Amino acid sequence: MEKFIPLSIPNFEGNEKKYVDDALEQGWVSTGGEYINKLEKDLAGFLHADNVAACQSGTSAIHMALVDIGVEPNDIVLVSPLTFIAAVNPIRYQFAEPVFIDCDDSLCIDPIKLKKFCQEECNYVDGRLLHKGHIVKAVIVVHVFGNMADMESLIDIAETYNLKVVEDATEALGTYYTRGRYEGKFAGTIGHYGAYSFNGNKIITTGGGGAITANSFKVVDHVRYLSTQAKDDPCFYVHNEVGFNYRMTNLQAALGVAQVEKLPEFIARKQSNYDIYKKEFSGFEFASLVTFRVGIESNKWFYSLEINREKITASMSDIISKLQKKGIQTRAIWGLINEQKPYLECESYMIEKAVYYAERILNIPCSTQITEDEILYVSSEIKRLLEELANE
Repeated sequence: MEKFIPLSIPNFEGNEKKYVDDALEQGWVSTGGEYINKLEKDLAGFLHADNVAACQSGTSAIHMALVDIGVEPNDIVLVSPLTFIAAVNPIRYQFAEPVFIDCDDSLCIDPIKLKKFCQEECNYVDGRLLHKGHIVKAVIVVHVFGNMADMESLIDIAETYNLKVVEDATEALGTYYTRGRYEGKFAGTIGHYGAYSFNGNKIITTGGGGAITANSFKVVDHVRYLSTQAKDDPCFYVHNEVGFNYRMTNLQAALGVAQVEKLPEFIARKQSNYDIYKKEFSGFEFASLVTFRVGIESNKWFYSLEINREKITASMSDIISKLQKKGIQTRAIWGLINEQKPYLECESYMIEKAVYYAERILNIPCSTQITEDEILYVSSEIKRLLEELANE
């Protein structure tokens, strides 16, 4: 194997070292320092949001949103099973229960089935949506791979049934609507809360890290307070709520400030590279590049191929293994969360599309520093392999 093309790796070609060295020289390395404040302001400016709080991960952002909502033991939170498990685990942190609603062809939660669940499987009584005697408090909407869920329909449903909407925009930083009711609005800024991730494979990274915004300036301030162990008086250690050690560090934020400076360029590269892949797989009968919702400008964080299962019967693990030998790192989509051991007993509703796509989606290399020659190599090797498998 002469070359190796990774799936998605971080890109540090800006001021990362300069800012991290500066934070080290200042001695501000933990959960206080000017870089945290600057990162929050820079993110708020980019997203056209009033207030953003930096935290330790996208998971912690979702968790604090559920805490602020008041999700309690035995409450219900609705979520799609076609997502990374980190979108679901915070529900259990609150000893609440997920109910899994199918995705649609965008890979995001299906508003048609969500509405049908609320109408036919629940009762709306005195401003509360009840399912089998339990309160349905919220819906977590994951914007998968940089796509955007149908937020117009989802917000209408949420308003009808008094549900809080937590947008998991951990994969969609920079995606926004170009038309409709939410024209110009970014993923994560439409619902009641928006969560972002800066994990190592995301479009920008702070190593580990995340951020949260909300439709209320005061709510974000409250979440920021929760993230610092709910300190009411840091000198005399007065705490009036149960808090969390979820605040981002200044070292992470220094990295993040440099990454945000490069974010528009990174998005432009993602979009340009996607177009090259799209051209290469146009008309290919054994796989097609997954598209994004009409009416949005996607950050095109991840590129996904839908394998034609009428022609290709090889297992996804076999395909991934054969491509690995060619120096190409690929990845299957997640195992469905309702099929994971901790969630086997949870209720699922009309799960069809999620199963369909879980068997067909292959993620292909999409780093911002991938070259056109590498894209052409990846494309040709994938097409060659699938043609060979189709003829077996």
